[in-house]
Amino acid sequence: MSKNYKQVPFAAIVPSPTVANEGMVTGNWRYLRPVVDKEQCTKCRTCWMFCPDACVSYSKEEGVDFNLRFCKGCGLCSNVCPVGAISRVPELDFDE
Repeated sequence: MSKNYKQVPFAAIVPSPTVANEGMVTGNWRYLRPVVDKEQCTKCRTCWMFCPDACVSYSKEEGVDFNLRFCKGCGLCSNVCPVGAISRVPELDFDE
């Protein structure tokens, strides 16, 4: 029996790799990094639902965080954020 999207209890179906395998890293060519403003974030998890690479993690304590090893910088998370809490910052602005 098929279900519509409202009946599915999870959003992303592409799991993030749990083993740190250097051969699987896909975020090393990104030029814009997603950065969340924790004060502005409402923890709605819309970014988590829309991330095509399942790079957004969420916890009640920390809120939203990004797995930058696999994030490609597509900007979908910042585009769907209803309060504009996610910005895209050039990678050259970071030391790491």
